[in-house]
Amino acid sequence: MLIGVGIGYFFPSIAKDVNSLSKGTTNIPIAIGLILMMYPPLAKVNYALLPQVFKNVKVLSISLVLNWIIGPVLMFVLAILFLRDYPEYMVGLILIGLARCIAMVLVWNDLAEGSSEYGAGLVALNSIFQVFAYSFYAWIFITKLPPLFGFEGAMVEISIATIAESVAIYLGIPFLAGLLSRIILVKLKGEEWYKNQFIPAISPITLIALLFTIVVMFSLKGELIVQIPMDVVRIAIPLLVYFALMFLIGFFVSKAMGADYDKNASIAFTAAGNNFELAIAVAIAVFGLNSGQAFTGVVGPLVEVPALILLVKVAFWLKKKYYAT
Repeated sequence: MLIGVGIGYFFPSIAKDVNSLSKGTTNIPIAIGLILMMYPPLAKVNYALLPQVFKNVKVLSISLVLNWIIGPVLMFVLAILFLRDYPEYMVGLILIGLARCIAMVLVWNDLAEGSSEYGAGLVALNSIFQVFAYSFYAWIFITKLPPLFGFEGAMVEISIATIAESVAIYLGIPFLAGLLSRIILVKLKGEEWYKNQFIPAISPITLIALLFTIVVMFSLKGELIVQIPMDVVRIAIPLLVYFALMFLIGFFVSKAMGADYDKNASIAFTAAGNNFELAIAVAIAVFGLNSGQAFTGVVGPLVEVPALILLVKVAFWLKKKYYAT
């Protein structure tokens, strides 16, 4: 994080060069980092077990309620409470709350030793909901609800194509690579080799790509972070509250429903994470590149990364406390 801010502040030309490597609203170095980061967790998934995940109606119901009812409503409430005097930031935060996580959650789930199969299953479910529900949710939460609380509603038109593109890039590519790796390599070399040699060999890619992505993300906004640090703090506070509350609600609701730790971790991290790539893409498309909404979207992952890494530690502490054998 510090290296990224340093590059962005002291060497702005490097940040501009990296920023120029974009196609539409997708920054290519960040996209590559995210795809590489997600490949090992998706290569670990035993896809033959996915039908069992979708058969577990209880787990799916918990995840859907957390992601598509509690999460958006909680972020809406926090946006109004903390950013009512900053309407652009408020709308940006609401956009983040509506974009459920389909990317980095697999990394947090993997680091916390959650179930790879449940993580992949829940992420797949979120992606389907995201493609079909995000536009409707944005219309409700940004156009219709704010006037009820004394704020001006914003007209938001988001095409399904914009959402589908985000899902295809950040989930589709690594998902296909992970699936093909398992099918082809298990057939050629056997399950034991795949599990005991190939997976340990590719696992470090996740952390290397995560560090690369963090440096790139922070470098792109390094100059702005130093110029208006209080605005970053203003946006960070409700986000931190959101991550902590969603993780704890997810964890304890799942525990009360009798979920094992690995499934519980998958549910809790899926609930706590957000698809910032989609939120940023939508904010830029609707409000413009230099809007407060887009700035809020960019601040999001800068807060999410350290917050979710801390929550991985919290997950292990809770595992020791409640799942000790």
